[in-house]
Amino acid sequence: MRTQLPSSLFLRGLSLALLAVCAPAHADDDGHLLLSRSVYPGTGSSPYAPPVIVPGKTALPGGGTAVADGTYPNVFLNAGPDGSFGVTSPIYVDVLSTSGHTERTIPIDVTKVVTSFSSKSEIALNLTPRGNAVTFMAYVAPVSALDVSNSNTPSHVDPTNPVAESYQRAVVQLGPHGLKVMPVNGYSGNNGRAVLLAKNGRYYMSGNAGNGGNPQPASIIDDTGVLMIPAGGGPECTQVGTFSVTQEGFAADKLGKDSNFRGLATFGDTLYVTKGSGGNGIDTVYQVGTKDALPTQAVSDNPNQAGNPTNMSILPGFPTQLAKSQPGANGAGYFPFGIWFADANTLYVADEGDSTAADAGVSAYAGLQKWTFANGTWSLAYVLQGGLGLGQQYTVSGLPAAIDPATDGLRNIAGRHNEDGTVTLYAITSTVSASGDQGADPNRLVTITDRLSYTTATQASQEQFRVLKTAGYGEVLRGVAVVNGEDEGGDGGDD
Repeated sequence: MRTQLPSSLFLRGLSLALLAVCAPAHADDDGHLLLSRSVYPGTGSSPYAPPVIVPGKTALPGGGTAVADGTYPNVFLNAGPDGSFGVTSPIYVDVLSTSGHTERTIPIDVTKVVTSFSSKSEIALNLTPRGNAVTFMAYVAPVSALDVSNSNTPSHVDPTNPVAESYQRAVVQLGPHGLKVMPVNGYSGNNGRAVLLAKNGRYYMSGNAGNGGNPQPASIIDDTGVLMIPAGGGPECTQVGTFSVTQEGFAADKLGKDSNFRGLATFGDTLYVTKGSGGNGIDTVYQVGTKDALPTQAVSDNPNQAGNPTNMSILPGFPTQLAKSQPGANGAGYFPFGIWFADANTLYVADEGDSTAADAGVSAYAGLQKWTFANGTWSLAYVLQGGLGLGQQYTVSGLPAAIDPATDGLRNIAGRHNEDGTVTLYAITSTVSASGDQGADPNRLVTITDRLSYTTATQASQEQFRVLKTAGYGEVLRGVAVVNGEDEGGDGGDD
């Protein structure tokens, strides 16, 4: 029987690793990276057993009967009969040099929290304001549990959700003093993607909710969008950010899915989120509340109703078309993921692409977008794609060649300033493949340096991405943060 690492070893490794990384930087120290990842149970160095699934016999929680057993990668063929299919797996946080060398690994105690292996938007990393800890979202659930990412949460049960189980989500803070887990009941029916601790001492979360029919129950609508808990708070969350397509003059959409957010960042005291997936709402970049005022007040249960306005707005100059109206050919749509402010007038946006293999090599917007602000509006300066190998398959040892992945774009990002007027960004790639679930594909950590003053594609034409790390068989990379560098991007927080 495979077992977890002893808690004493976990805490010792955690303390040594975080104390070392968060020590004051030397003049010649260009910092470290923190990388979150997961390893599928039963693969590689994983000490955990995969789920017991019998093809043709096991009834899947989200509906249908299993067509594959619990071993990677074929296990994700079960996403065919079960649209909610997922498998929970352990979380690891690696300490890397900025050249990509792994210096130490921090295993997160699976008796506390896990992630959903194929849920590509989970365990994004955000530094706290002081830069001495990092936060992420997870689940209070066992390893190798099925369909947890689409389960209900306690007290927020949707009777139309085909996944009847309930599991709490969790705000997790990892620092030199240990692991802090705050279970929450938000994001019932779907997943929490990112969380950050702001300067005001509150935790802000982005995510999605709902896995059932329409109209959605009020308790599910309350679970989506931007949620907040005070330091040490929970399990109930306060919904402080929602958006309705009616704000842009469109007919009311599926309300709970208009606020299907994932990227999350602050700059100054302003909170920003992105939406880039799902058929509802608008895929773009949003400001939550008013500028320089972090939201603290609950918003309405139903912003589609007259007299119940939302508190969010699309950044001027960013896309405002409905997600369902985006161009469907040649990767012409916008699919924003992570964001990083280099300064008040420069915003980098990771675009993951449209998840269609035929579009991966020709997408105009997938990769790293650079937006600049002038005269009250944002404009797209250029998109950095060189060196990403968009649409080109790469080999992963152990995977059948037929399902080797190709890079589709970028997901979570982090950045820092350099003394020569450039910025270096680190990003997690998205993939396309013929696998059962592209979220389970081994992906990459990449980096690029951009001159901040550049405003045209011609100026930046020689800038190229470099691959720092490629995930192995049964492994996925998720979040990245820069520590002890010149700048971590956005605002960090207190431990």
